[in-house]
Amino acid sequence: MPVLGITGGIASGKTLFTECLSSYCPSLRVFDADRCARELTASDPAILAGIRDYFGSGVFDASGALQRSSLRGIVFSDPQKRKALEAILHPAIRRAWLDLARAVREEPGSPWLAVDIPLLFETAAEIHFDHIVVVACSAHTQRRRLMEKRHIPPALADSMIAAQLPLVTKIHRANTVVWNDGLTQGIQSQAALFAQTLLS
Repeated sequence: MPVLGITGGIASGKTLFTECLSSYCPSLRVFDADRCARELTASDPAILAGIRDYFGSGVFDASGALQRSSLRGIVFSDPQKRKALEAILHPAIRRAWLDLARAVREEPGSPWLAVDIPLLFETAAEIHFDHIVVVACSAHTQRRRLMEKRHIPPALADSMIAAQLPLVTKIHRANTVVWNDGLTQGIQSQAALFAQTLLS
C-alpha cells in the first residue's frame, strides 16, 4: 500500500482536504498527526511527565489536565520552548505513523495510507512518502482563518505562521499542490480530481 503525505501551512486546509479525499476514496486509511498529538497530551503519562518537567505545573489545571491554550501561548512566543515541546512530542508521533506505514506497506492491494502531518518537511520526513501533497493558501488567508475561526490573537497568529517553513518553499518541494484560498467547493473539486488519480 503506498503512503501519501499531506502537509501545508497552519490553517491552509490540510484536514479539510484529507476529509474530502476520504469521502471520494472510501478505502483510504488516514493518520492525523494533530489528533495523535492531542491524544498524547491528554493521556500519555510519559508525554505529560515530560511537559510537566520542562514547563512546570502552571500549564496544567487543578485536575491535572494540560491547558493546551496556555502551552500554545508559551511555545509560540519562545522558539527554544517550542523546540523543547517538539522534542517531547515528535518522536512519539513519528513512531506511531511510521509503524502504521510499515504495516500497511505489507498489506496486499492498492489502497493508500494518507498521513496528515503539518511539519512534514520541517522534520525531514519526506523520504518516508511515495507522494506528497501540499495544501496551500495565501498568507492573508492563513492569518484571517487563525483569527476568525480559531480566535487566535493577531500577534500569536503571526508567530504560528512564522514557526513553519514558508508555504512557497513547501510548494516547490511538493509532488502535488492543492490551492485552498477560496470556497469549500474549490478544495472539494480538487480532492475529487486527485482521488481519480489515486484510484487509477
